[in-house]
Amino acid sequence: MKVGLSLGVSQHLALTPQLQQSIRLLQLSTLELAQEVEAMLVDNPFLERIGDDPVAEAADARLSERAVQRDQVAPISEAFDADPARAQTGGQSEGASDWEGDSDVDPSGSDSPWSADAPIRAPRADDDEENAGERESAHETLADHLHRQALALRLSRGERAALSYLIDSLNEDGYLEDAIEALVESLVGADNTEYLLEMSEHFAVALKLLQNLDPVGVGARDLAECLRLQIRALQRAGAHRPEVLCAATAICGQPLQWLARRDIKRLSLACGTSEDDTRAAMALIAQLEPRPGRRFAQVDRNVVTPDVIVRKRVQAGETRLDVQLNPEVMPRLHVHDAYAQALRQHRKDESHQALQTRLQEARWFIKNIEQRFDTILRTSRAIVEKQKSFFMHGDLAMRPLVMREIAEELGLHESTISRVTSGKYMATPQGTYELKYFFGSGLGTETGGSASSTAVRALLRQFIGAEDPARPLSDSQLAEMLKEQGIACARRTVAKYREQLKIPTATLRKAL
Repeated sequence: MKVGLSLGVSQHLALTPQLQQSIRLLQLSTLELAQEVEAMLVDNPFLERIGDDPVAEAADARLSERAVQRDQVAPISEAFDADPARAQTGGQSEGASDWEGDSDVDPSGSDSPWSADAPIRAPRADDDEENAGERESAHETLADHLHRQALALRLSRGERAALSYLIDSLNEDGYLEDAIEALVESLVGADNTEYLLEMSEHFAVALKLLQNLDPVGVGARDLAECLRLQIRALQRAGAHRPEVLCAATAICGQPLQWLARRDIKRLSLACGTSEDDTRAAMALIAQLEPRPGRRFAQVDRNVVTPDVIVRKRVQAGETRLDVQLNPEVMPRLHVHDAYAQALRQHRKDESHQALQTRLQEARWFIKNIEQRFDTILRTSRAIVEKQKSFFMHGDLAMRPLVMREIAEELGLHESTISRVTSGKYMATPQGTYELKYFFGSGLGTETGGSASSTAVRALLRQFIGAEDPARPLSDSQLAEMLKEQGIACARRTVAKYREQLKIPTATLRKAL
């Protein structure tokens, strides 16, 4: 084996820390970017948000005038028994290497702020009033609502404690998932037979009381019992014909699959009722609330803040689309001028090199954020240009589009477009959509072209919306109607699109 030296030429991509940061910032959502910015502001003393320093803000405003203008756009507290030895308590249940972005940023540029012309949202006078109102109107849970009603009942000590425990054992829908026997045994144990029997009696009374509280249907052990409780309340109120209410009660005693399939003949035969009464009872049951605790649920609202805003404007009689970045999601950052100036005046200090590195990091961070929004804006403009018909006419005009088309037009890698469009949203005259929404496969047409899957789904929604409720369209009929429009779409594909639209089958759509 002969050992020697040789020279060779090869190409490879070196991912510098700055490039890695640029890639990472590009794929962050708006919320994640805000968290990243906050963390960097805490970590790097050279980085500052515009507006934190009034003097610096005034200087930045003067600098921005010369800058290039950018496009903006009740726990249980009572014992079950007076005997301390028998007292029981309970608690409340409660791939980077394919980056081809614009990475030719010069980190040695000036420290002037970017996007400084983006207006800062001035706090409105009614903001504090709204926040105060929200703080004052605290959310009332289902348990709070029930505990408040329980206070008005005249109960023994044991019954009150049992009712409180049952209330705290309900799930968020208002159902009692655990059996009464299991709840009692968890409190007193299975060995004490005499006390177990006594507590079971308290819980039996408490359950009846719970099932008579508001909302109607609370405390049910299953869906059938929940419906029966609501029908019983209607019977007491005399709100419907007795025959219909009796039929509805009988239907709830049958397998609920029959009700889901709307099998009127089978239910009529099993309940001994006429088909007319069965049909009226099924219509009544459809109006009942299967989740009594729904109105008390604390729903986490996912508020989407768009990264890009698209507006229509008319110029010289022609409708144009303006694509702008949303200024409210763009962090307004700059390098702290006083610190940078002090660093330049103390070049001989031992710590100068380390501080210079932190200053460079701050500059790179600002440039990479700027580059992130520039790439989002370029991609959004290309999407709007490709899908212009959608913005003018809606979903039916959506054309097939793949990320490769946008990547080739912008000179970027397809994976870069994937990063840009993930978790980024566009506010349009049609609504707010994720950027990925505008990409979709195509279905062949008789003319040799293709129709976007989004347009096909919109067409299906239109067909189903115009159908006769008494004779809803089957998937096969919908496929034939699409064929008449020149779109080749199999029945299985129609079923898939219908499920994506959360539209039930023809059987479930049929009017009673």
